[in-house]
Amino acid sequence: MKKSGCVIIFLFVAVCASLFGNLVLLALLGVQGAPNVAASRLLKDRGFEEVLVADGASSQSRIVVIPLEGIIAVGQPGPLGSDLVSDFKLALEQARTDRTVKAVVVATDSPGGEITASDVLFNAIQNFAKHKPIIVYFNSIGASGAYYAACGASYIMCNDTTFTGSIGVIISTLNYRDLFGKIGLESVVFKSGKFKDMLNGARELTQEESEYVQGLVMQSYGRFVGIVAKARKIDEMQLRNGAADGRILSGTDAHAAGLVDQLGYVEDAYAKAMQLAGVEDAQVVRYKRSVSFSDIFSLFGEARTPEIKVNLMDGMPKLLPGRVYLLPAIFTP
Repeated sequence: MKKSGCVIIFLFVAVCASLFGNLVLLALLGVQGAPNVAASRLLKDRGFEEVLVADGASSQSRIVVIPLEGIIAVGQPGPLGSDLVSDFKLALEQARTDRTVKAVVVATDSPGGEITASDVLFNAIQNFAKHKPIIVYFNSIGASGAYYAACGASYIMCNDTTFTGSIGVIISTLNYRDLFGKIGLESVVFKSGKFKDMLNGARELTQEESEYVQGLVMQSYGRFVGIVAKARKIDEMQLRNGAADGRILSGTDAHAAGLVDQLGYVEDAYAKAMQLAGVEDAQVVRYKRSVSFSDIFSLFGEARTPEIKVNLMDGMPKLLPGRVYLLPAIFTP
C-alpha cells in the first residue's frame, strides 16, 4: 500500500509539473502582446520567429530586420541567442533562402568588438549582398568593428546624431609590476622563446616587443582601412590622413566624409531596402529568438540567490588582454 501511494503521489506531481510547464510556455509565447502574436509565425527547422514591424500590401514581398547589438565577439550573447556571430549568420541564411524576403535591414547598435568576429560578420554580409540587397542602419552607435562589418553591405545609413567611424585597432594589457612590488609578489616565467610572454603585465615590455606588437596592430589596421577604402571608393591615403585615424564621427560628419550613403531614420532604411529590391509596399518583419522547450526547462534549472552588486564598470565591455579589438577608446579601460 505504501509503494502504491508513493507512485500515485509521484504521478500527480509529474502531471502538475507538466501542466505548469505548458502554462509557462504559453505565457512566454504571448509576452509580445496580441497584435504582434497575430502577425508572428514560427518558421520551420526552429528558425527565428518573425514579428510584424510594418504591414504591407502583400506578405509575399517582405523586408526582414535583423538586429546586431552589443559587443561583437564569438560566444558573446546577442539579441538572437547565445552566440551573436553564429546567430547572425543563421539569420542571414534564413533570409537568403526565404523567397518572400526581398531585402534585409541590419539594425545596428554596437561599438565594435573583436577583429576576427567583425571580419566574419563582414564576410557574411558581403556574401549575402551577392544575392539580395542588404542595408546596414546605425542607430545610436555603429563604430569600429560594427563599421568594419557594415562595409560588406549594399548600402549604409545612419542618423545625424549617430556615433560611427572609429576606424582603428587596439591591443591592451595591464602593467601591475609596481603593485606586485608593494605586496611582495614576483612573477616567475619559464618560456620557450623571447616573445612568448611579451604582454606579461608583471614587467615592462622591451623595445623589440613593443615594436612587434605595434606591427601586429598596424597589419590589422591596414586590412581595415583597405576594406573601407574599397567599399566606400575612397583613396586609402586620404582615409589614413583623415577619418581613419581612430576618431569617432557624428552621422553628419561620416556622411560628409563618404563613410555612409544616406542620413535618416530607420523607416527610411526600410524604404531604401524596398527601392533596391524593386518592390513596393512590402511587409517589414523583425527576426527574434524563438522560445524552445529547452529555454523553459533552463529556467527551472537555474538556482538564483538574491544578491546586491555594485559594479562601476557595468555596461562596459570586458576586454581580454592580448586580443585584438576594433573599439573606440572610450570603451577600453
